[in-house]
Amino acid sequence: MTSRLGRDRRRHTIAAPPGAPTVSPRRRVVVVGGGIAGLAAATGLAERGVAVDLVERQPYLGGRVGGWTVALPDGHRAGMSRGFHAFFRQYYNLRALLARADPDLAVLRPVADYPLVDAHGRLDSFRGLPRTPPWNALAFALRSPTFGVSGLLRVAAREALPLTDVRVPDVYTTLDGLDARAFLDRVRFPAPARHLAFDVFSRSFFAPPERLSAAELAVMFHLYFLGSAEGLVFDVPSRPFHTLWQPLAAYLTAHGVRVRTGLSVDRIERTSEGFRVHAGAETIPADGVVLAADVPGLRDVVAASAGLGPPWWRERVANLATAPPFCVLRAWLDRPVDRRRPAFLATGGSPPLDNVSVLDRYDADAAAWAARTGGSVVELHAYSVVAGDDAEVRRDTRARLWRRLREVYPETTAARAVAEEVLWRSDCPLFPPGSFAVRPGVGTPVPGLALAGDGVRVDLPVALMERAATTGWLAANHLLASWGAAGHDVVTVPVRGRNAVLRALAARFGPRPEKVVDEATTV
Repeated sequence: MTSRLGRDRRRHTIAAPPGAPTVSPRRRVVVVGGGIAGLAAATGLAERGVAVDLVERQPYLGGRVGGWTVALPDGHRAGMSRGFHAFFRQYYNLRALLARADPDLAVLRPVADYPLVDAHGRLDSFRGLPRTPPWNALAFALRSPTFGVSGLLRVAAREALPLTDVRVPDVYTTLDGLDARAFLDRVRFPAPARHLAFDVFSRSFFAPPERLSAAELAVMFHLYFLGSAEGLVFDVPSRPFHTLWQPLAAYLTAHGVRVRTGLSVDRIERTSEGFRVHAGAETIPADGVVLAADVPGLRDVVAASAGLGPPWWRERVANLATAPPFCVLRAWLDRPVDRRRPAFLATGGSPPLDNVSVLDRYDADAAAWAARTGGSVVELHAYSVVAGDDAEVRRDTRARLWRRLREVYPETTAARAVAEEVLWRSDCPLFPPGSFAVRPGVGTPVPGLALAGDGVRVDLPVALMERAATTGWLAANHLLASWGAAGHDVVTVPVRGRNAVLRALAARFGPRPEKVVDEATTV
């Protein structure tokens, strides 16, 4: 990999399964879902000579990182999406996917900092921190106004040891039965620091800490802090999401992939020759299938596909949970926000606001609109919105988001929204305590069928977009191996703590994990 795909010399490579350079005789696979997982699976298969039909129900590719355009009052069309996404440097498998069509990853623009601010105005910053663990996390804590030396001294060191040597998947044995809030209580993290250092990240899973597995929180801490030397800042795409995936779509088409958008798969039928995939009026024969739909879509397709897999596996799919609803509010303002505002600001203790993005700082589409009008484009996120009467909750959430924006960025008080788009979704996977052992994995009990997506179990230290990309590559490898063809390397941060002293302390004083083994769900 080039430096654009990672600088950490201790990153972990899972070597591709060996085999022939191409599949022979040629096979046909239907990939259901055109999000990151489906795009990775389609790429991995097509590069080995498999005939691929990529079927996506939306009119665009990218899934939850896709986009579309909306009409503005001035007659122009502008990009819209499901919200901000951070492309961290340790997202090796996602970046490898993007690099297929953009070898230099020129589309990604570095963000110098993403400050975290709490309700009292205390600000944490990632600017200028060392890249190497554990000095990155230590420097962050020591200079934080919400943590500092006194906060470090109050932490229950023994209870925090699992964070210093996160071993995947062993960490799920020791921590998956505990929720993230209970774990942080046990560790005695100072409440203000918890809001910024953990709650902000746990809510990026679209779940409140009490509904998130402590093991997932530990894996997150390992992935972003103590497990990686790629640094704590990230990149963002300079292209709007409605154009981001076009180069990769062209790459796939050049490799013979039939990209089908606006087509929804209803059910999958097993046959003596393989599968028949039913999508509206069409029936697509296939030797293999990758189900890379979101959690609701996966549940629906499996439920409608009688006889697809044994009852125990179908029950695991049916029991996959989704996180509470989230809201994205994007506004085109008639005046600029202060030029010193960062591209992205995370907020803690200011519900319902979780973060603010100033899109014209990095998005070419928003920047062009701002330059033409003298305004700005801002985006507000509210993750994991408390349930209630839908209409009432939505009206209240919108009003409170506007109030919070004006508190955080007072200059927006005088601004008028030239246009506004409010989006609600509730289709993100939820990782509640105790769910890891029964989460379906990439491999399935159905020969020729694989799963992919960020809700799918994978025994590697990955999360969010990177989990989606990783499972996509692994799904391709799973099918390719069954046909005797070579797969593709998968790269992650180290699968255990990287500091020998901290590992020794965790081994001596911390809980002794036993590896989770469930052959029914792992590859």
